[in-house]
Amino acid sequence: MSIDPFTQLPAAVGTPPEHYGNPLGEQRALAEGTAIVDLSDHAVLTITGPDRLTWIDSLTSQAVSQLAPGESAETLLLDPTGRLEYAVRMIDDGVTTWLLLEPAEASGLHTWLDRMRFMLRVEVADRTEDFATIGTLGSPALDVASPNGVPLVWRDPWAAVVSGGHQYAQVAEHPGTAYTYSEILIPRDGLAAAALLPAAGTLALEALRIAAWRPRRATEGDERTIPHELDWLRTAVHLNKGCYRGQETVAKVHNLGHPPRRLVLLHLDGSEGQLPSHGDVVLAPDKRAEVPGTLADVGHVTSTALHYELGPIALAVVKRSTDATADLVVQAGDIAIAAAQEIIVPTDAGAEADVPRLPRLGAVRR
Repeated sequence: MSIDPFTQLPAAVGTPPEHYGNPLGEQRALAEGTAIVDLSDHAVLTITGPDRLTWIDSLTSQAVSQLAPGESAETLLLDPTGRLEYAVRMIDDGVTTWLLLEPAEASGLHTWLDRMRFMLRVEVADRTEDFATIGTLGSPALDVASPNGVPLVWRDPWAAVVSGGHQYAQVAEHPGTAYTYSEILIPRDGLAAAALLPAAGTLALEALRIAAWRPRRATEGDERTIPHELDWLRTAVHLNKGCYRGQETVAKVHNLGHPPRRLVLLHLDGSEGQLPSHGDVVLAPDKRAEVPGTLADVGHVTSTALHYELGPIALAVVKRSTDATADLVVQAGDIAIAAAQEIIVPTDAGAEADVPRLPRLGAVRR
């Protein structure tokens, strides 16, 4: 792959650039829709053939068999026990289905999809060398790729609960409502022209994503993750569609059970001047301990950022039983950082079927 022109911009740090010397200013510009983010390391797979949409529909969590040309969607590939394996951003142009993926996901998903073709009329290809991804919260003047006459712009559905989805967050106004994020595919040879526009680094995008409570597979997910824990039923799961891998777990947890863990937003004490790292332990008061003030491990940090308005924030996945009113502590190396939790997935999420509990055999009615 050729040299990324964004890395040649003044003060660029990282590949793709994390920032260009002014992370907070870049955040503001990105939030206002006047800057773009270089995501040219992201992967692009395509699926062609007349069975492409019904095929993906049968394998993944979202209903996409009737996806109209230019319409955006996201869907999850789960393992047979309902645990998250891949998160896929999708757009169809009437001829080809385009899958936008995190850099590390393309190879594994490509291999798995090839194995699942059987006799269906579908072909999977890696087009990362041909097309680059640009992130934005605005409408930049870019040479948008449209090989089949439909501009390849994926609009994040996170701003609202999609048809067939469900939101666990119990808030009057979800912070995702204002998250007007989209990903634009451009011909890779158009990156140099794109680099002439105002740019923000990936740190700016991460900060806005975290503030919008928007999960990523690469950060919030692990080998145990089920979609309910991240409130991902909002946009990536259709609860009334036909069978797909992992559907039994999705239905059981949503209708009868509770997700074992839950996503929270942490407002961090910034007096130490240090942000936690991915995987740092989250601690809460241990009510069962004999010694007052004892802390117990209840989860881990998944993403952190210094937000231009909210200050230091983080997403974390904690045990469902963690007291929703408790003040938490993040252990970042030798530093203990106080954290106030803002509830995203509540402790009572799930059990939506409200099935009455049957009395135990032999129990005496009073």
